[in-house]
Amino acid sequence: MRTKKLYKVTFLHLGKSYELYARHVASSALWGFTEVGELVFEAAGEGLLVDPTEERLREEFKDIRVLHLPMQAVIRIEEVERLGSLAIRDAGDGQKVTPLPLPPRPRH
Repeated sequence: MRTKKLYKVTFLHLGKSYELYARHVASSALWGFTEVGELVFEAAGEGLLVDPTEERLREEFKDIRVLHLPMQAVIRIEEVERLGSLAIRDAGDGQKVTPLPLPPRPRH
């Protein structure tokens, strides 16, 4: 029996780069958004060590059924074999993230 696909989704939010795992990723019915659902976290209490980042993300997204992320906030979506560590990083900490080009500012 084939298991459901697992995706690693990296996106920008409030100056931070978030990495989450999800079972469902698709174009949203809301124009300009990407739909991310069925968020996956390690089973709570599975080991002796508690990852504070994972606990923070679990708490932040505990009541979320589906995230609708603006397409321009999505950095990367990867189909992966297994769950890895979750992360929240400063978006400007040296990552090579190139923002979408913005139209030039009007001259006054």
